[in-house]
Amino acid sequence: MKYAKLDSMDDIVKKAMAKWPNVPHCYGWLALDARGAWRMRDERAQHLGLAGDKVIQQALLGFINRNYAADERGCYYFQNGPQRVFLNLETTPFVARTDPQHGLVLHTGETVAVIDRAFMTEFGEMIVDVGGKIAQIDDRDGAQMMALMEVNGRPALDDDVMGWLDHGEVKLALRFKGRELALQRVARAQVPAVFGFVRLPQPLEGEASEAAPAV
Repeated sequence: MKYAKLDSMDDIVKKAMAKWPNVPHCYGWLALDARGAWRMRDERAQHLGLAGDKVIQQALLGFINRNYAADERGCYYFQNGPQRVFLNLETTPFVARTDPQHGLVLHTGETVAVIDRAFMTEFGEMIVDVGGKIAQIDDRDGAQMMALMEVNGRPALDDDVMGWLDHGEVKLALRFKGRELALQRVARAQVPAVFGFVRLPQPLEGEASEAAPAV
């Protein structure tokens, strides 16, 4: 499994990591929701199990997007200077939205040139593999994705999709930028295991961690 690389991180972050290599990690304070919004989760949100407040400040959004990566466990984090702030993931490590110009765009702003694999859960949720970046499609874009589905070279109908979900003989395909991909099945409960990521990272045994991000 490929993970987001450190090469895209800001130079100031890389320098901070080198200068302060042993800053304790932080868990639970940042989340990615099913529609691609970063959410800050203070102590109250964590205690009550709330989603948290959406990050809307553009400079901060850009900083998080540029410094988003994963460790060898498949735990995703935001490198906040020398500190790793580990992410709670509502669905997958990336969320993709349809775009009239580019076709698909990841929540980090990266445009999707090629889809390597395409999957659908038993609940009709579509997940794509984009160069090792696993992204669930924003649920508001179901109609747009439906328009890309085919059965034997013709546009797929609602009955075709329902038949596929019921494990019928229908063979659904996704056509993206001229390339046809057979839709594969994946159980919602098995998504993290199949794609090798952790939705709710926890500190390792004996690992020092902080209750809030360092500022």
